[in-house]
Amino acid sequence: MNIAEFMSTLPKNVVSGEEIALPEQAVEKMFSLAGLKKTDVFIHLGCGQGEAVAMAAKRGVKKSVGIEIDSKTAEAARRKVARLKNAQIITGDIRQANLSSATVILFWFNDPDTVEMMVKKFRKELKKGARVITIWSPPGMMLPQKVDFPFLVCKKPFKYATSIRQQIKAVYGNKCIDFTAAWLLAERYIDALGVVQSEYRRFVNMLQSMVIWINAWNMDVTCEDGVPPPVTAYLGILREFFGIDMRDMFTRDPKEESPMVPQDDKMGCC
Repeated sequence: MNIAEFMSTLPKNVVSGEEIALPEQAVEKMFSLAGLKKTDVFIHLGCGQGEAVAMAAKRGVKKSVGIEIDSKTAEAARRKVARLKNAQIITGDIRQANLSSATVILFWFNDPDTVEMMVKKFRKELKKGARVITIWSPPGMMLPQKVDFPFLVCKKPFKYATSIRQQIKAVYGNKCIDFTAAWLLAERYIDALGVVQSEYRRFVNMLQSMVIWINAWNMDVTCEDGVPPPVTAYLGILREFFGIDMRDMFTRDPKEESPMVPQDDKMGCC
């Protein structure tokens, strides 16, 4: 199966990140990075079952709010924070929420249309000094103020990258991504979130690092001119041993001069 077919076999909440409970240590790192304090109003957009909302409330923030569109999930979150006077769960669409009171926001969405709409709301509604916590990448073309990968904080007034390479350098410390960086970024993401069982860790690391590298290739921000040997090898392993063919992810053809590209391969990648 190709990668799209493989992804379609996974539960939608796994692919989108919805209903995934963030481990306490990850939430604590995000709060520390954002400098969460007692005078803050914290809002978690798409709060799931309310773990982060409860943790912020217990830290003693002025107010901790979760917004969740799924009514059953919101009700579960409401039960979790029921005894916390400074916590509230709202059932609703984050795109219609009033964010004007927020000083710290946790935003973990990757749908381009949703991100674009929310970036506009952040610019319009948030006060100066408000911080937006994201996982993996900043919203849109924003430049992060603080980075503890995979956690990032952008602060208003927001700064924006003029190129994808500028943003990549701000996030990852280098203006391009090579295979080693792709592998390490996937590894740090998996370790930070702690949601992958140990027996599946290497497979997930392999799959995610290939997704990272291919996406970087398609955006022309890889450090390599052609497909490096480890990428060729891992794409072959995924295809031969796991039945996952990632060749259709390439939207930009690998360089013909790359010595790692077999001439009889229709995609020239593995």
